[in-house]
Amino acid sequence: MSKTVEFLFDLGSPYSYLAWHQLPKVAAAQGAAIVYTPVLLGGIFQATGNASPAEVPAKARYLDVDLQRWARAWGLQFESNPAFPINTLALMRGAVATQMQGDEPFQRYMQAMYHAMFGAPRNIGDPAEVAAVLTEAGFDAAQFMAQVGEQAVKDRLKDNTQRAVARGVFGAPSFFVGDELFWGQDRLDQVAQALARA
Repeated sequence: MSKTVEFLFDLGSPYSYLAWHQLPKVAAAQGAAIVYTPVLLGGIFQATGNASPAEVPAKARYLDVDLQRWARAWGLQFESNPAFPINTLALMRGAVATQMQGDEPFQRYMQAMYHAMFGAPRNIGDPAEVAAVLTEAGFDAAQFMAQVGEQAVKDRLKDNTQRAVARGVFGAPSFFVGDELFWGQDRLDQVAQALARA
């Protein structure tokens, strides 16, 4: 496909979870391919001076209401994770590692982890719980832990994150159609319009 939309995401971002489910519909309707780019949201926040909405008390109180509204509108299962916020460094290295193995393991990994994060929440900040989710999804947990420690995996995630910041990204989910940046799952209609023009 000549049309592409790049999707920059972190497993710890509930709005990225919503976008993960909805973006394929938008892309399919526009005849576009999706380029998935795992980034470390904490690194982006640190580099840009941004912060999670969960760190602002008034926003934090509103988040669950807003997320539930979006989930209902799009027919998605969503539950706030009681263990939130979860350090996603190993999880995002896992996204990179499985992506390097091909689309099928990457999609299977993402589906399993997002479900465990926000579909039917589990404490995937706990390595033992991560191992259980991986095993249930058909992965070798020990092999996975070895892969997330590989330098090439660490470097790719770091590079993805640094390039995102250099391109003006300050949060997740973010999308690029060409050089045009869109931020937030509530901009998917604008992403669709940009793809229609591409």
